[in-house]
Amino acid sequence: MFRGIIWIPPDTRFPFIRLRFYFFAISGFLMLATVALMATRGLNYGIDFTGGIMIEARFQGPVDVAATRAKVDSLNLGGTEIQGFGGPNEVLIRLPRQEGDEKAQSAAVEKVKAILGPGVEYRRVETVGPKVGAELLRESIVAVIVSLGGILVYIWFRFEWKWGAAAIAALFHDVISTIGVFSLSGLEFNLSTVAALLTIAGYSINDTVVILDRVRENLRKFKTMPLPELFDRSINETLSRTINTSGTVFLTVLALFAFGGPVIRDFSFALLWGVIVGSFSTICVALPMLLYMNIDRGAHDAPAKETAPKAP
Repeated sequence: MFRGIIWIPPDTRFPFIRLRFYFFAISGFLMLATVALMATRGLNYGIDFTGGIMIEARFQGPVDVAATRAKVDSLNLGGTEIQGFGGPNEVLIRLPRQEGDEKAQSAAVEKVKAILGPGVEYRRVETVGPKVGAELLRESIVAVIVSLGGILVYIWFRFEWKWGAAAIAALFHDVISTIGVFSLSGLEFNLSTVAALLTIAGYSINDTVVILDRVRENLRKFKTMPLPELFDRSINETLSRTINTSGTVFLTVLALFAFGGPVIRDFSFALLWGVIVGSFSTICVALPMLLYMNIDRGAHDAPAKETAPKAP
């Protein structure tokens, strides 16, 4: 009978905890790099947050971006940005918000359409006011903070606050490093990216809870085992599940990134990075941090019928 492929042997005993200082160094580098990037490059905020006009245009053939930029610049609409987008025949045009009401914004759009000439398909035209953009940015920050706070409370009630603090540190690591990748790459940071950050937080905490559950089970089973050994055992026991789940999610998101089109490319890119860094932080950040939090081993004792669930 076909038994399938066993990626991780059941007797794997990789010394994750012994290597924790290397993992901490990697995480520290990612955090410091993000701070440096934010201080020097910042983020390429999308129109959702900055306000202005965004026009996504598709030409009938390959487009000369430089020539298109010269045409639009000749309109004197302010600091325009034009970049290739998706295929070689597509460009994304961003204009600052024009002085005046919505009629002024519509007039600017019509000027761009007129100078680009016929035969251009306008797939998206969006106008966002600066006040709306500022509100969206503020509400996005609040959404991320509230979601992390909610996760902290959930972990606190399910385990204890020290476990929740370790889990939140791992999530914070995931969110910050993702922001750093967007700063480094110059990809547009918009509402879709915020949605990706929340998705990454949800995915990562699910992975973390699975391993924390195994730690709690092993605390009941091995009451005298040193914590580093117990943590290593718990990580290795769930390693196959972690790699299989992360691998399938990564392949799914990779398909979205490759074939989903430019509209969701930034979103899927953020998720691709989030799957990688989320798995790393769960194994290499959350558990090693818990080692230094002086957890109460006796708090996880349970009645006999609830103790020592069998490992898979």
